[in-house]
Amino acid sequence: MDRSKVGESNNIGRLAALLNDACDREPAPVERWDPRYCGDIGLKICADGTWVYRNSPIRREGLIKLFASVLSKDVDGRTYLVTPAEKVDVEVEDAPFLAVEMEVHGSGTGQELIFRTNVDDIVRCGPEHPLRFSVQERSGGLKPYLHVRGRLDALVTRSLCYDLVALTVEVKRGGQPVLGLWSGGTFVTLHGDGRVESARS
Repeated sequence: MDRSKVGESNNIGRLAALLNDACDREPAPVERWDPRYCGDIGLKICADGTWVYRNSPIRREGLIKLFASVLSKDVDGRTYLVTPAEKVDVEVEDAPFLAVEMEVHGSGTGQELIFRTNVDDIVRCGPEHPLRFSVQERSGGLKPYLHVRGRLDALVTRSLCYDLVALTVEVKRGGQPVLGLWSGGTFVTLHGDGRVESARS
């Protein structure tokens, strides 16, 4: 299909063409791009990870992964899809990514948790990619999030939450027993108020 025709008739097709021209499999240098802001074209990431364009789900997995690779979140909390030439809004209901698989390597203080996201990012939980926990307003339960890159997080899926709970251990902090888990030499402490404290082994 002629890319010029796609660009004339379809915003999402134009963005895909721009990105295919600019990106390879290496992480896109989004932070170095300074494109013009083009507003809201109807892109949304639902809480279940579904990408939507103008109220229609995007079914092409390759396109979703391409767009996910160039997401950026500003300090004001707004999320954008960024190409070398354009920047558009992306509405995010919860987190832009989901952590859908987890491998556990080692044990004790040498334990390492490795996650795969729904867009195939591989993330090793540790000081550079910590877990954090957010308190749910209604239930008071904790929702775990994994830092992926920039200001972008992945929500850890419910099935993996049970696996995290199974890995929780009790250690002494200031003479008091606290619950948490180890990954990448960091102990992440769970607090009832949602705070997380990390301490190196």
